[in-house]
Amino acid sequence: MKIKVTLSTLLVLLMAIGVNAQQALWGGAPIVSPEVNNDKTVTFRFMAPQADTVYITGDFLPTEKMKTPFGEFDGPGKALLTKGGDGVWSFTSAPLASDLYSYSFIVDGLKTTDPNNVYMIRDVASVTDVFIVGGGKADLYSVQDVPHGTVSRRWYNSPGNETTRRMTIYTPPGYEAGKTKYPVLYLLHGMGGDEEAWIALGRSSQILDNLIAQGKAEPMIVVMTNGNVAQQAAPGESPKGLYKPSMQLEHTMDGKFEETFKDVISFVEDNYRVKADKAHRAIAGLSMGGYHSLHISRYYPNTFDYVGLFSAAILPNDQVKSVVYENFDETLKKQMDNGYKLYWIGMGKTDFLYKSGVEYRAKLDEMGMKYTYVESEGGHTWTNWRDYLSEFVPQLFK
Repeated sequence: MKIKVTLSTLLVLLMAIGVNAQQALWGGAPIVSPEVNNDKTVTFRFMAPQADTVYITGDFLPTEKMKTPFGEFDGPGKALLTKGGDGVWSFTSAPLASDLYSYSFIVDGLKTTDPNNVYMIRDVASVTDVFIVGGGKADLYSVQDVPHGTVSRRWYNSPGNETTRRMTIYTPPGYEAGKTKYPVLYLLHGMGGDEEAWIALGRSSQILDNLIAQGKAEPMIVVMTNGNVAQQAAPGESPKGLYKPSMQLEHTMDGKFEETFKDVISFVEDNYRVKADKAHRAIAGLSMGGYHSLHISRYYPNTFDYVGLFSAAILPNDQVKSVVYENFDETLKKQMDNGYKLYWIGMGKTDFLYKSGVEYRAKLDEMGMKYTYVESEGGHTWTNWRDYLSEFVPQLFK
């Protein structure tokens, strides 16, 4: 019997032989890291035959105190990997709750990403690998087989800042094919973040897709701005070019972003099918974004029916002078008197902003301003902020 071998078959065979030869040359099958096991433990592996120590650091480990220019914070802990005879170091975690986690390796003192994990996220100037443990709340952060919205990056003119700037916009499933008008959530990032933060670290598009599909949230447009008016766009996405991101930017929390926020609203309402009234506008943000949300909603006191403060900073630095921060109590009372449907506050028990949050709630209590308060475990972390978004969104536009 004759065997007919085509050129394409021969190429496939040669490629398979080459792959097998490379695997044999470098020590067998490819390394899998991280590996989420059936019992919800996670195994990490790192090939480093010549290394003396390999540690892993991540937010799934017990926290450690870290000193920073902004104070002392709870940071990710670390654990030592065990070296195998094949030169592969490994570590298996305790069973983990369902969540999205980040981690890095420290090899002989050098912090590095996992060469076997292509899934990475940038937070300010740090790049870490990520993984998801499903079977719980993180299913909301995962891409599911449901209708998906569209995420776009839009440039808009900001007369107040005398430049063009970029924002990220989520439109719900079916937006492009329909004629429906939608409510809008303006979702703001924290210090050091940008218009990419909520999409990447906050998993906002997955959360919205899944909540809408489950019938738990109204279809809405979500506008994620860049809260740093010194930037036109996220690092590497503007004419400034490729540069190292920093938290120390001009105009940080000095009132300029709040003062010019109407430029954002004008662009959205001129270019998208939206319900352009107070009852169909919401604003929320984390940390600096919560600070911005508090002051924007107060400075424009008849603009938003829904306000969300996630681990929010409250008052400006004593050195900051801006028209936005004048008459704080009077404008807050005006916001209260104008009426609103939800004033939502979330804070972690160990957040470094916890005390200022207690003081702010006392002010609201004294003036009779109603609010919803949620207190969670942990501190100033993305795991809390994803939770807060997941709880806040279903309460909007009902």
